[in-house]
Amino acid sequence: MSRPAASACRQSRAWVDNAVRLIEADARRSADTHLLRYPLPARWAADADLALYLKDESTHITGSLKHRLARSLFLYGLCNGWISEDTTVIEASSGSTAVSEAYFAELIGVPFIAVMPESTSAAKIALIESQGGRCHFVTEAAQVYDEAQRLADQTGGHYLDQFTNAERATDWRGNNNIAESIYEQLGQETHPVPEWIVVGAGTGGTSATIGRYIRYRRHPTRLCVVDPENSAFFPAYASGDRNVVTGMSSRIEGIGRPRVEPSFLPEVVDRMMTVPDAGSVAAAHHVSRVLNRRVGPSTGTNIWGAFGLLAEMAATGCSGSVVTLLADSGDRYTETYFCAEWLTSHGLDPSESAAVLAEFERSGRWL
Repeated sequence: MSRPAASACRQSRAWVDNAVRLIEADARRSADTHLLRYPLPARWAADADLALYLKDESTHITGSLKHRLARSLFLYGLCNGWISEDTTVIEASSGSTAVSEAYFAELIGVPFIAVMPESTSAAKIALIESQGGRCHFVTEAAQVYDEAQRLADQTGGHYLDQFTNAERATDWRGNNNIAESIYEQLGQETHPVPEWIVVGAGTGGTSATIGRYIRYRRHPTRLCVVDPENSAFFPAYASGDRNVVTGMSSRIEGIGRPRVEPSFLPEVVDRMMTVPDAGSVAAAHHVSRVLNRRVGPSTGTNIWGAFGLLAEMAATGCSGSVVTLLADSGDRYTETYFCAEWLTSHGLDPSESAAVLAEFERSGRWL
């Protein structure tokens, strides 16, 4: 095997050094995301001494929680020697991850291709392309993994592989990861160590990072992962079988998978619960009204789980705080989850779930 010339190696190393600098500089400019205190009804929450916080990941420059993952995946690829100035970067994603990865690819000056099903909406395609990415289509959703790897082999590029690398690309011990940020921001609150942190799972990377950090810092906090319908994560957790597949796609964008992704680490999860898709939609609408700003459907899933845990705490006389994520803005979903016609066409009726949320707001009880 021939070795590259020393001058070429020095030039490549200089390019990588500058690419890492650009990404780190971007992180410093964007600072951290906000931790919002959700306004629980004072008529019962104050007496129960309960608090709910939302880590607002929609304030990232690319508008979602996936900005953190994309940054980590690019740094991981650069520092492992997998991305250079001539590398085409490829991902299997049609959503927020691809939007954020396209941003970082453009930032460091490399081409980016997102592999996605041909059924992907025009709005999602436009978001990715607006960040400089290119979209490549497959017939079936299950084909995205192999096609992304094929393109990487064909172009001599790098497949970022969010579903495998999410749990290992992020420094779970700190370095301003999302878990460390949450605890630092809670430092002056009445309950600075939360009873629960609630997250969904798409790759499993966020739950892995938070679960590991909780154990590393020896916090008594428990981690709850909420899962939508049609997802393999919950049945795999309940049965202990990572080979569970559902053969169906999640209707809640950004979370839930038809297979158990390699980055999902059930051993660091204290509890899982399934959330009905109608409940996710109803909770997204409910929180949007309370905050006077739209939140995405996976935030609705998180909120449904958080409300259920708060109701349990109130019923058992346990005071404390719960933290969950505002994963992205609902403005991305104007024509889908916030459109009555679209909901009907997808068999989603949030009316019964809305009644559950209304009773929780009224009394703190979970029906």
